[in-house]
Amino acid sequence: MTADETDLTGLLVAAGVDAAVAARLAAYGALLLEANRKVNLTGAKDPAALTPHLLDALTLAGEVRESLIDVGSGGGLPGIPLALATGVPVTLLEPIAKKAAFLRGALEALGIAGTVVAGRAENAARDPALREQFAYATARAVSNPSTVAELTVPFLRVGGRALLQRAKLEPAERHALEDAAPMLGAVLLEERAAGEGRWIVVLEKRLPTAQRFPRRNGIPEKRPLCR
Repeated sequence: MTADETDLTGLLVAAGVDAAVAARLAAYGALLLEANRKVNLTGAKDPAALTPHLLDALTLAGEVRESLIDVGSGGGLPGIPLALATGVPVTLLEPIAKKAAFLRGALEALGIAGTVVAGRAENAARDPALREQFAYATARAVSNPSTVAELTVPFLRVGGRALLQRAKLEPAERHALEDAAPMLGAVLLEERAAGEGRWIVVLEKRLPTAQRFPRRNGIPEKRPLCR
C-alpha cells in the first residue's frame, strides 16, 4: 500500500466512509494522484485535496442502482467512485485521449465492470449502442446547465435520471433548464443541496429524445437551449 493510499483510507474512514469502501476508493485515489503527476487529470495534488472530491462523488451513491454513464469523465469523477461504491457497471465518456487511456488502466487495475468511450458526447450519443441505453447519467456540471442537459439526457432510457453535480442554479439558469428539459424529453425533477456550496440537479427522462439532439460538436456549448 502506497503512502497516498494509506492517507486516503484514513481520511475517508475519518469522514464516516465504510472501511471496505474507503479501501477501494483509496486504491483509485492513489492511482489518480500518481497519474496526475504526469497527466493533468485533477486539480487535487495530494490526499487531503482529493478526499473532498471522493466524498462528493459518494453523495450520489444512494441513487445509482443500475447502468451508469459518466459524461466528460476526466479522471473518473464521479463515475469510478460510484462504480466502486455501488458495484454498478459504468461507461466513462472522455474525449481527451490521455485521460481516456488513464481511465482504461484504472478500470482494469481496480477490477471495475465498465468501458471507456474516447469521444465527444455529441458524437457518442448518435451511437445506437449508447443512445437511450442507461438508467443514470452523471456529469460534474461546470458548464451551462442547459448544455449539460443536452449532453447527458440523450444517453438515458425513458425513466432514467441525469444527476448533475454543480453550484446552485441561478434563477435564470433554472428557468432556462425548466424550458430546455422538455425539448430533450425530460423534466427538472429536483435541485437539492449536497453540502458546502455543492448542489445536485436531477432530471428525469419522460419521452425519447428527438433525433436532432444533441446538436453537432460545440453547438450545445456555444448556443445553450433556452438561454
